[in-house]
Amino acid sequence: MEAVKKLDATGLACPMPIVKTKKAIQELNSGDVLEIHATDQGAKSDLTAWAKSGGHELLQNTEEEGVLKFWIKKG
Repeated sequence: MEAVKKLDATGLACPMPIVKTKKAIQELNSGDVLEIHATDQGAKSDLTAWAKSGGHELLQNTEEEGVLKFWIKKG
């Protein structure tokens, strides 16, 4: 999946992945995709809920070797 911007939030504990995601997505245009990498297991539910409440679309999320990867399309 092609992302306009990548955010590395690995090693950060809640709520920092959300804080950094919110800041990064504000810099994007509507329809752009942000790729986020996180290691905090809570990020899975947090980012899913945050995307929905913010009018964004969680396109995909995967986990590879303990790193959670998310692709969020800005609404």
